[in-house]
Amino acid sequence: MHQTVLTLAADPISQVVNQRWTSTADGWWLWSAHIGNLLIASVLTLMVLLYAAAKIKTGPESLGNDRFLTRSRGASLIEVIICYIRDEVLKPFLGKRTNAFMPFLLTIFFFILINNLLGMVPISKGLWLIFPEWKKEHILPVGMTATQNIYVTAGLAFIAFLAINLAGIRELGLGGYIKHLTADAPWFIWPIIVPIEIASTFIKPVALAIRLFANMTAGHILMVVLYSFAGAGIYMIGYKPGLEKGVGLLVTVGSTAIAFGIFFLELMVALIQAFVFTFLTTVFISQLEHHHEHGHDDAHGHGDDHGHGKGHEHAHA
Repeated sequence: MHQTVLTLAADPISQVVNQRWTSTADGWWLWSAHIGNLLIASVLTLMVLLYAAAKIKTGPESLGNDRFLTRSRGASLIEVIICYIRDEVLKPFLGKRTNAFMPFLLTIFFFILINNLLGMVPISKGLWLIFPEWKKEHILPVGMTATQNIYVTAGLAFIAFLAINLAGIRELGLGGYIKHLTADAPWFIWPIIVPIEIASTFIKPVALAIRLFANMTAGHILMVVLYSFAGAGIYMIGYKPGLEKGVGLLVTVGSTAIAFGIFFLELMVALIQAFVFTFLTTVFISQLEHHHEHGHDDAHGHGDDHGHGKGHEHAHA
């Protein structure tokens, strides 16, 4: 146990990074713990959303007005989250394109959220307790947090990059997309503006990848450090004499209490980071559109409302 505590304290990063499961003879990894978690998260995302959809959809007419009620507390929670994201995040930025992008953006949100939460389940620790030989060889089929892997977050950011720019080309046309790179500046400023705009196009997904990776990694390392302190305190209580037992008790209680608080903070971070990734992707998509569009739609909508009102007045007359 003493050796384990020293290992945790000396190198906490090794306790949260990805672990190999199988590899080729020349060292290329074929399967790792993060791949296992990504697969589990994909299945869970499908199961959770399909379950919610089945409970949210309108029921048979025999139920009367109750057929419009969501038939599960868990599905009700998911419905509230979806409605909030749709009404407060997507619609203000995407306008009439909201419904077109909802499936993609909501899938991104729930996939990242489930990955973040799944990483907080101590799967790796449980497997290493059951199979101590895996611990010695540092191998795992599943476990850890996939979204603290820069390759995973880069993959998600690359998907967002494709969605942002393909949506922009579709909305503006290829000519309009290229014109957007000039930022409507005078032609003699293009040599300065165009490289900046091109760089910005690539910096945005890089920022998405690094933000998610850094936030998920930092919190988990902090948790491991606190647990290592608690483990050191337990060791002192069990194996050290006199005053050191009291110090060990204080260290254990203090570290455990702080770790308990950090755990709930990490739950919030898991939700916030999924939201931030989705929100920023939405903002970047909205930047590549005709900027007068929302105002025109609003004006048109108000005009329709007034028109309908007049029509109803004439009908009643």
